[in-house]
Amino acid sequence: MESPADSREKIARFEALVLPHLDSAFNLARWMTRNTTDAEDVAQESMMRAFRFFDTFRGDDARVWLLTIVRNTYLTWVRRQLPQQNSAEFDERLHTDIEAALTPESEFLRQATAEQVRRAIENLPVEFREVILMRELEQLSYKEIAAVTRSPLGTVMSRISRGRSMLRQLIAGERRMEVKHHG
Repeated sequence: MESPADSREKIARFEALVLPHLDSAFNLARWMTRNTTDAEDVAQESMMRAFRFFDTFRGDDARVWLLTIVRNTYLTWVRRQLPQQNSAEFDERLHTDIEAALTPESEFLRQATAEQVRRAIENLPVEFREVILMRELEQLSYKEIAAVTRSPLGTVMSRISRGRSMLRQLIAGERRMEVKHHG
């Protein structure tokens, strides 16, 4: 049992190291769950887990540590709430092409509207959506994403590449639909 002084110190350390990353945790939860209410639940559960297991934090990067907890909390939430959704298996052999960082897809995405990108991201399968969000929105390095997802670096690179390609295709398809409706 913690003494009151130890408890106060733990709270102070948690507030200093982890709390500044609450927005990142909520943003990741929001994109993963696709709605604000569920994101609030996942983020709240993640923060409770982070505090409960704060003693296991080794002092590395608190943001990466917290986002790992958010991701794991989300995966648990999906298994509880949506057992039939996201059941498509990811086959690494189908997604091994690694493209250069500056690709036509990256340029295409820069030209897309924010709303088109948001809709396209929401339609990505979860294994691609999470790495795209961590890379593009949270600006995590490939190595940090690998740590959060507990995936090999090559898998992260492949998923980001494939996810960007899928985004390009989704946005291009949406643009074609807009042209048909307006043209």
